[in-house]
Parts: sequence; structure tokens; C-alpha cells
Amino acid sequence: MLNPLQSKQLVRLRWTAFVVVGLAYVLSFFHRFAPAAISSDLQQTFHASAAALGGLAATYFYVYMVMQIPTGVLVDTLGPRRVVAIGGVIGGIGSVMFGLADTLVAATVGRLLVGLGVSVSFIALLKLNASWFHDRHFATMTGVTILIGNMGSLLAAAPLAWALGFVSWRFVFVAVGLISLLLAALTAWLVREHPGEVGLPSLRELDGKTAHPRHEGHWYDGLLIVLKNRATWPGLWVNMGIAGSLFAFGGLWAVPLLRDGYGMDRAAATAHTTLLLAGFAIGALFIGALSDRLGRRKPVMIAGALVYCLCWLPLLFGWPLAGISGYALFLLMGLCAPSFTLSWSCAKEVNPPALSGMATSVVNVGAFLGTAILQPLVGWAIDRAHTNSDAPLGLGDYQSGIAILLGFTLMGLLAALFVRETFCRQYGAGNIS
Repeated sequence: MLNPLQSKQLVRLRWTAFVVVGLAYVLSFFHRFAPAAISSDLQQTFHASAAALGGLAATYFYVYMVMQIPTGVLVDTLGPRRVVAIGGVIGGIGSVMFGLADTLVAATVGRLLVGLGVSVSFIALLKLNASWFHDRHFATMTGVTILIGNMGSLLAAAPLAWALGFVSWRFVFVAVGLISLLLAALTAWLVREHPGEVGLPSLRELDGKTAHPRHEGHWYDGLLIVLKNRATWPGLWVNMGIAGSLFAFGGLWAVPLLRDGYGMDRAAATAHTTLLLAGFAIGALFIGALSDRLGRRKPVMIAGALVYCLCWLPLLFGWPLAGISGYALFLLMGLCAPSFTLSWSCAKEVNPPALSGMATSVVNVGAFLGTAILQPLVGWAIDRAHTNSDAPLGLGDYQSGIAILLGFTLMGLLAALFVRETFCRQYGAGNIS
């Protein structure tokens, strides 16, 4: 048992780590979705085609994807504090470069550095959650994490569109870069990686259980354990299909579709995406808490993925989105898409606890691989469908891109059927097959 002073210390350090690294995660979401709100500004500034714009936006996701497994290795070996602090410096420099870029190449390099820097925050935060919160609350805290992160996506929608009426997009990204540098300093100064670092017992020990064993051996051996575990892999495909389509759509193509296909102005289009992302934030919290409460992962994941798939049909067939129907569709899509977030809990629960960073990072690769493929692929499909270069883009030009997004979504739903049900329990190494 802890004495009152130790209890206060545990609570203070727990929430300090969560808030500081959580704010870094907010910035990663902002960078992820901001291109949608400034797509027209970027096209005008750099004279970019739809495919080129998709390539610029996807640069973030390419490097984010590549960094997921290295990030898992780094947080399991070096620890999340140092990893997040270094990432904050790199991401801050990249954001400033992006804001000051005078060519498409320079903007791409800046966005690449942004992706490299912010790619570490999520896996590091999951590692901190596993250290500072009880196992039985992991999916709930994952939902809270997504809720906090989505503050960034919400800021990248209607608030960013509003801000662009007063300042340039360049000013915004330079300011965000400076905030990133500040958060890097706060992480290095304030964050502690686990209770044992300050002489406190682990959360499992406070529950009367033995502490999770440390991984003995080289990090490479731990990564092989995760990669050889067949139960790890279905979650990657769930992320590729469900998260990839959501991030590609909400992060770039939703606003152009609503603007060109449905005749909405930027304020109305970004209001729809704001509702999509708000629904995603709320849905992530609700789905994680519901799963923990029911003691089941798979049925919740499949049900959410199925409804999310159905939400693409009105966009595919070009049904009207007048009035409340469009907002309701985008809200429902956002509420159901976070079903894929349960794959992170499953990946953690089917692998040894000491390897939670690597396990969640392997699964998380899928989200950014899917987005990196989809953003330029959808742009290519739009360019290919737009045969009359003298006419403006219309709804028909976007429908082939929507069909591709729906195809990836169906792939994610199918993969969810193969996810192992963990019943919200942490399996030991002996339980893994």
C-alpha cells in the first residue's frame, strides 16, 4: 500500500506524463489532418495537381509508417521520455521549414521531418499508459488518448479555416513548430517513464499481483517474438483498411470532395470534417470503454467496422448531402471508425507485456501504410477521371476515388474477423501461439 504522500506523487506523475506527451500527440493529429483545410492554399502556392498534392500530404504518412516499428523498439529500450523529446525537436524544425517553404520540394522535406518527429508520440504514450495505468483500463485509456489527440484534428478543421481568415497558413505552421520545441523541453524535464523510476511499486503490484517481467535479451529477439506471433498480424490489416481510409479521407480528400462535388464553401466543408473528427474522438472513447466493460474486443470491433463500411455508400453513389443528412453521415462515420483502435489493445494483450511498444507499433504500421497508399492513389484516380481539363472537378471525378476508399474499408472489415479475442486479458508469453 502507498502512504498519502506516495499516492499523491503517483497521481501527479501519472497525469503529468499523460498530459505532456498527450499534447505532443495533439500536434501529430494536427499535422495529419491540416492539409485538408489548406489544400486550396497549397495548390495555389505550389501550383500542384491533385496527385502532387496527395503526394505532399502523404509524405507525412510514409515516414510515419516507416518509423512505427523503430519507435516501438526505441520506447521499449531507450524509454519514451527521450524518444518523445528528440522527436519534438525534429518535428518542430520540420513544421517551421514547411511554413517557410518556397517550393514544393522544400515543403515536402519539411513535412517529411514533421512526420519523422511526431511519429513517436503515439507509441510512446501507449507505453506510458501501460506503465502508469492498470491493465484493465488500457482500452479505456487508449480511447482517452485518441480523444485528446483528436483535439489536434479538430483544430486542423474549422478552427484552422477560421484562423486562415486572419493569418497565413505559413504563420500557423511556424507557430506550431515553436510549440513542438517547447513540448520537447517539457517532456525531457517533467516526464517519468514508470513508477519504479521514482521508487514506487508498479500498478500490478498495487493490485497484489507480480510485476510484469522485463524482457531478457536483445531487442531484436523481442521484435522477432512479436513478428512471429500470428495473432499480431490481423490488427495491421484492420488498421490499413479502416484507419487508412479515414485518415486519407479526413486528412485530405473530404474537403475537396464537398467543395467540388457538392458545391460547399470551405467553411461548410470543414464543418463536416470537424464533425467527422469529433465523432472519431468521441467514438474512440466510447468504444474503448464499452469493450473494457463488456470484456470483449472482437464483436465491438466488427460491429463498428461494418457500420463504417455502410457509411461510404451515400458518397459512392452521390446521394444528396443537403441539410442535416450530410452532417449526420459524417458524424456516424466518425463514431464507428474508431473500432480499429481496439486492435492496439489486442496486439498488446497477445504479446509479452515488456514488448507492448513493439506490439502496438507493428499493428500501427497498417494505419499509415494505408494512408500513404491512399492519399496519392485517390488523387491519381481523380486526375484520371477528370478528362476535360477545361471544366472544374465534379462529383463524378471523385467517385472512383471513393470506390478505392470503400475497397480498403471492406478489407479492414474482413481482417477484423481474424483478430483473436482476448477477453480484455493480458496473455503471458506461454499463452501465445
